[in-house]
Amino acid sequence: MWHVEEIWEPTNRTRVLLASGALMLGIALLDWITKPYWSLGFLYLFPIMLAAGFLPRWILVIFAIVCAVLSEAFSALDPSEAFFRLGFVSLALVGCGLFVSELVNNRRLSLEAQDRLRILVETSPAAIVTINERGLIELANDAAVKLMAPRDGHLISSPIAAFLPELHHALRWEEGPQFRTSMQCRGHRDNGESFMADVWFSTYKDAATPKLAAIIGEITEEASNTNRDEPERAQLTDRETDVLRLLVQGLTNKEIAVRLDVSESTVKNILQQLFGKSGVRTRSQLVRVALETYRDLL
Repeated sequence: MWHVEEIWEPTNRTRVLLASGALMLGIALLDWITKPYWSLGFLYLFPIMLAAGFLPRWILVIFAIVCAVLSEAFSALDPSEAFFRLGFVSLALVGCGLFVSELVNNRRLSLEAQDRLRILVETSPAAIVTINERGLIELANDAAVKLMAPRDGHLISSPIAAFLPELHHALRWEEGPQFRTSMQCRGHRDNGESFMADVWFSTYKDAATPKLAAIIGEITEEASNTNRDEPERAQLTDRETDVLRLLVQGLTNKEIAVRLDVSESTVKNILQQLFGKSGVRTRSQLVRVALETYRDLL
């Protein structure tokens, strides 16, 4: 599918600048021919927008002023107000050119950042995945493929629920604070094996759709100390619910205490109560239980 920003690809620089110059001359000729009848000065916006993606700002300003002069020279309007029109037209064309130039430059910077991020992810020794709003894996590096799909060697467009169900639970459609935290959970490979994993993940919004990025590290069963018996849903107090919600958002004990206007020792005591009710020992395990059992409260 063709996108308009492809016009300003670096490989098109010479062709686009030549087309911009030819278009300017063509408009000037047409404007001269139609001078007794009407003015075509607004058409100079198009060569300026084409050139804006490649010209330095000072050259772009000069180019816009030249277009403004040509527009006024062949204008069919009252010459007594030519000076004022020239000033306003120059400002309009320069402003348009600088605006398009900034848009194109920002787009290039964004694409460069995406390329650097893609390279970083692909070359990372840690397993990294990104997940779209439907719970499908959008991006997965080699380490993630080796960890979760050693048989098929393919993860893109696969449902994350088949490998790490808790990450699917973490996607947030509703408005509210996003998750930035870690958890321990059990993962599954495509060959039927299971493994324990430390997962650091963050949810975010891309436009209006929720996305999730995660770093996954395999750990031994002994290191996890995870009780895999499905915990019963215990009744939580309002304060315990508040602490659990902020914990899943990635806040520290001190930050939770400030947010709830309580002492840090109170937060620690509430966490101990949550550990007891959920049957876990660590914060990362508690995050897993929260996503599995208390998802509606987060």
